[in-house]
Parts: sequence; structure tokens; C-alpha cells
Amino acid sequence: MSRTSPRKPDAASKMQDPHGLVDPRGNRLEVSIGREVREFRRKLDMTVADLAKLADLSAGMLSKIENGMTSPSLATLQALSVALHVPVTAFFRRFEEERDATFVQAGRGLVIERRGTRAGHQYQLLGHTVRKSISVEPYMITLTARSDVFPLFQHEGLEFLYMLEGEVSYRHGDKTYTLTPGDSLFFDADVPHGPDDLRKLPIRFLSIICYPREAD
Repeated sequence: MSRTSPRKPDAASKMQDPHGLVDPRGNRLEVSIGREVREFRRKLDMTVADLAKLADLSAGMLSKIENGMTSPSLATLQALSVALHVPVTAFFRRFEEERDATFVQAGRGLVIERRGTRAGHQYQLLGHTVRKSISVEPYMITLTARSDVFPLFQHEGLEFLYMLEGEVSYRHGDKTYTLTPGDSLFFDADVPHGPDDLRKLPIRFLSIICYPREAD
């Protein structure tokens, strides 16, 4: 009885899983250092062989470092820093950066009392930037009660609206725009703006405000 030889892996099976390259619980530091080394090398238009020779490393070892497959020693980092003309700390810059993320469950946004807010008009803050030169404030705005008088807002920066539910006539300066689900409006927020006519309740839309943060 003949035996079949093991099936050779096809080209597709040899491809690396792009989602498996970085284990968030494992070699995040090594991967971050490797990316920095590769970026600095490319900025100097150096090949792997060029940098390996200057840092007294083998090309194979440097390749492992750049791909986050090994943890370089302090002596190796110092040699790379000299060869690349950067301080050792430069290899850690992105790893040490704090990355902001805000998760808000449905209906749990922080309710904000904006100037002119009336009963039946709810503004929920969904997140905000921290330690950045640009402030970004995303709001979920819900209007459930009619009003004959609407506040006009005016503030620095830019604002983006995306309509989710209902229908509203929205004023920006001397123009009005009818917004229905799927419509959006992007504008200079320094011009007076706000809802002009609530045509179909309830109304829900996203408002994202961006403006420069004042230096501390």
C-alpha cells in the first residue's frame, strides 16, 4: 500500500497573518523599537547591510530587531544610536506615547448643559482629546421637544454634523440646510449656527467640534 507524501503548503498558506504580527500582550516594546530603527535607517537611505556594518551587527540580527523578533541589548541600542545619529531614547518615543481611547456605551455619554440648552434638547459628550494641540469633542445631540426659539451657537474651530434620525432645518449664517438621515454639514463654527426648524421629531445627529487647544 503506497503512502502519500505530505502535502506541500501552497502560496496562500505561507502568507503571514497581518493581524498576528503584533501580540499586544507580548513583544509590543520590541516591535516599537524595531519600527523606529527601520524608520531612522530609511531616512538616512541606508540598507540593512550598511547599518549592520556600522553598528557591528550581523544583517540577520538587525533584520530580527527591525521586525520585533528579538529584544536588543542596551549595548546594541547604543551602537545603533551612534550609527543612526539619534539618542537611545528616540527608539522608545512611540512606545512611551500615551494613546487616548474613550469607550462610551449606548446612551451613557456625559450629558452637557450647553448655553441655551432647553428641555427636550440633550447633548451627550462621547469623548475628548487629552494632551493634544487640537481639541476634538464628539457629541450625540437628541432633540425631542419643539421650541419656537433656538439658541445660536458661535465658537472657534470647525464643526461636522451627521444626521441620524428625523429632519431638521439647520442654520449657518444667513443660509439654512435641510438635514435628513445620511446628510452631513461641515462648517466654520465661528459663524452663528444652530437648528432653525425641527421638522420631524425625534431628531438625532452627531456633532464633532474641532478647535486649537490653548497652550498651558
